Amino acid sequence: MKKAILAKKIGMTQIFADDGSLIPVTVLSAGPCVVTQVKTKDSDGYSAVQVGFDDKREKLVGKPMKGIFDKAGVSCKRFIKELKFENAEEYKPGQEIKADIFAVGDHIDATAISKGKGFQGAIHRLGQSRGPMAHGSKFHRHQGSNGTSSDPSRVYKGKGMPGHMGSKRITIQNLEVVRVNADENLILVRGAVPGAKKCLVTIKESVKKNK
Repeated sequence: MKKAILAKKIGMTQIFADDGSLIPVTVLSAGPCVVTQVKTKDSDGYSAVQVGFDDKREKLVGKPMKGIFDKAGVSCKRFIKELKFENAEEYKPGQEIKADIFAVGDHIDATAISKGKGFQGAIHRLGQSRGPMAHGSKFHRHQGSNGTSSDPSRVYKGKGMPGHMGSKRITIQNLEVVRVNADENLILVRGAVPGAKKCLVTIKESVKKNK
């Protein structure tokens, strides 16, 4: 991985391309991220860059984390994440990573925690079919039979059941960057990005080649 950045999801809107076509985009406030620590193979056993994003009040930060920020000479940050860059040794503590590392036409992978939907039934959660809705059916939105007959007389592991829906780590691959505003650290991505508004989004260069 050569480039990546942390961002905050602002929301969705639409823009017009040069040919007049309408493009739905997700607006991401990307960075600026600051390098808080550089991991090396000699001291840590692997190579990576630890970055911080979004300022946080100092009194809400514990002493161990505050020591890392003080050593790097940066303000306290709300989000901390390690990025395994191929050229991690070239980064220095305190260095900034801004939105201009990406350009129009780049393809990225966006990772975030999806919206939580609470406890949901099998129809909403798994797309299962409902029963007849007539008064005499007594079976409308129930899941139906879960187990097998006399052999093996149990419910198999992995059977889709009602339960907690959402709040999972989701990655959408190969999204196109359609506009970059370096002055305001904004990246506009074609299509939808997982997560609710103001959630943390990790943007990395795509592992797939655009076909």
